[in-house]
Amino acid sequence: MSMLEQRLGAQEFVVTTEVAPPKGCDLSEVLATAAAIEGMTAINVTDNQGANMRMAPMAVAAKLVAAGIEPVLQVTCRDRNRLALQSDLLAASAFGIENILLLSGDHARFGDHPQARSVFDLDSVQLLQAVTTLKEGNDLAGRPLQGSPSFFAGAAVTPEAEPLELMLQKFHKKVASGARFFQTQAVFSTPRLEIFMAEASRCGTPVILGVLLLKSARMARFLNANIPGVRVPDAMIERLDKASVPLEEGVAIARELVAAARSYCQGVHLMTLGQETRIPDLLT
Repeated sequence: MSMLEQRLGAQEFVVTTEVAPPKGCDLSEVLATAAAIEGMTAINVTDNQGANMRMAPMAVAAKLVAAGIEPVLQVTCRDRNRLALQSDLLAASAFGIENILLLSGDHARFGDHPQARSVFDLDSVQLLQAVTTLKEGNDLAGRPLQGSPSFFAGAAVTPEAEPLELMLQKFHKKVASGARFFQTQAVFSTPRLEIFMAEASRCGTPVILGVLLLKSARMARFLNANIPGVRVPDAMIERLDKASVPLEEGVAIARELVAAARSYCQGVHLMTLGQETRIPDLLT
């Protein structure tokens, strides 16, 4: 059983963050970054985040396991059909990777290879169901496995997505399909978080709040214009605009969101985008 599963099961407040594999073969920087981050329950390894080509995340996650650092392997539906997804999941289990976060993935047209063909043979709900089938000892064709994986499988949720009813329907579908924990998209509105958590708490599935460190008002406006399901309130943008050092104001905002998470959620997932040294400031 992974540390993440143990701590969430014991109702401890967990803290995770993430690293991105390199755009190349040199793992030294990403492994050094992961090793320098203290106080984390686990570290997510992103999977061609934003549809931008990078090294396969399994290589980084396997190296983290070997270094005694617990990873959460992100797996997206965008780049693989059901054969490749099942193969990768079995390989992850063989490397000792226990935590997985199953995602649809951004469409390839938004990334650095817009001519690439997105696969989406399975969606995120079907991928959760596939993991459940693998854990039960069979593949998606109904054939038995020689040894079955034991994953702690999570899924994504976007509390600020509209319409709310459709988002909640998909949330409940993911719970029914085997999601054992949820990690949210970046949330900046405490009132909307309250509404979502009032419903989510009835399921008893832990929710880890995504907290994104804002570096500037320009970044906040970009998120509002380009990232579905993310909404930075005008008041926060104004705070960043007026700040003499916008990054410090972003740290203050993130700290407030972490405090809110302690009241409503079972953990936080910190997205600091190269500012990993500021993580202790977000948790004080």
